[in-house]
Amino acid sequence: MSALTVYEAIGGEATMRKLVESFYDKVAADTLLRPLFPPTFDDVKERQFWFLTQLFGGPRLYTERRGQPMLRARHLPFPITTRHAQAWLRCMASAMADADIPTPAREAMLQRLTATAYHMVNTELEEEHKGI
Repeated sequence: MSALTVYEAIGGEATMRKLVESFYDKVAADTLLRPLFPPTFDDVKERQFWFLTQLFGGPRLYTERRGQPMLRARHLPFPITTRHAQAWLRCMASAMADADIPTPAREAMLQRLTATAYHMVNTELEEEHKGI
């Protein structure tokens, strides 16, 4: 018997879709993150679903549809600070709770996503130095 992937352990597609929906509800309400996203989330939700599915051991949807993720390069046009990474992770952690992702899988996912979120940081805004 083979070990389950995180994707399988959390319930596969249904849970991943629930996670993505909840996450973008939270992003929409976050005054720091919302300006970084387009007016509607339809396209970004689908890309996020593809990416998270692939990242956590599901079908390679992202690569099949968009090529290699190259996340840092794709995010360079947006000013992303440490505060943005922290807010993104808070939204994701809360969405994981909403999606009923079990604690062991949630911890593994957050560990991997924390590295990814901080890898996206590409600027330091003056406000960060002032502690705002």
